[in-house]
Amino acid sequence: MIIALFTNTQKRQSYEIACSVRDFLHEKKVHVLAHDKELDLPSLSSVAPSEIDFIITLGGDGTILRFTHHFPEIEAPILGINLGRFGFMADILLEELYPSLEAFLAGEYRIEKRPMLEATTAEGERCFAVNEMAIHRSPNPTLVDLSIHVDGIYLNTFSADGVIISTPSGSTAYSLSAGGPILTPELEAFLLTPICPHTISNRPIVFMPKNTIEVKYLCADDPVEISFDGISRFTMKTNDTFTISKSKRTFQLVNLAKTDFFSILRKKLGWSGQVRSID
Repeated sequence: MIIALFTNTQKRQSYEIACSVRDFLHEKKVHVLAHDKELDLPSLSSVAPSEIDFIITLGGDGTILRFTHHFPEIEAPILGINLGRFGFMADILLEELYPSLEAFLAGEYRIEKRPMLEATTAEGERCFAVNEMAIHRSPNPTLVDLSIHVDGIYLNTFSADGVIISTPSGSTAYSLSAGGPILTPELEAFLLTPICPHTISNRPIVFMPKNTIEVKYLCADDPVEISFDGISRFTMKTNDTFTISKSKRTFQLVNLAKTDFFSILRKKLGWSGQVRSID
């Protein structure tokens, strides 16, 4: 088995834990690679991308997203160790680290295959996202007008700070903060959420996976910005269009048998409802 380690280099704790995980995996006769040269391991490029069986990230959800953008050619399933705050995707807690790794190496997991988005910019460049693609006003001091077509059919023009096109995985991220609904992560669908629309009747809408969304920037103001998972960025000028659809790629996440999405929701969002019985 070949496993690659990817750390959050801004967290010293991440490096220290990665050293411990490296030694643990070596004891289990696992071949370990790393992006961080300080770990004294072979680099990710020392083998073909298809030879890497799993990725272990140490950080938070942002660390997972950075890995997918920095190494798009590596499509191995990701096991996330949470050293951050929320951790919807990186859900292994530090105090559960080694029992979780033991369970993982014993095969006590399943692979979640989650939908991703892909897009074509006005310049013809193709991009992808695990969580969301957000078109927002950026330096513009006022609302911007964004025209939306679905499969060539006009939907609406939103006067807003922008719009978020989100995957089910991203429905618990930026879209949730903007008032969007939560989708179960393996649902074959995607979501458009307006950001602070001027008309309160403008609501989020869920699309089928076969739909294609075209966004056109209508204002004669400064360019707006498109961000992909908050990592990659492009700009849109007046009358530029941006086309988004479900990607053929999937984002693969290792889910240990002891965890489920709904218990993660209750814990991370602080839901306090209790199961009650009626006597």
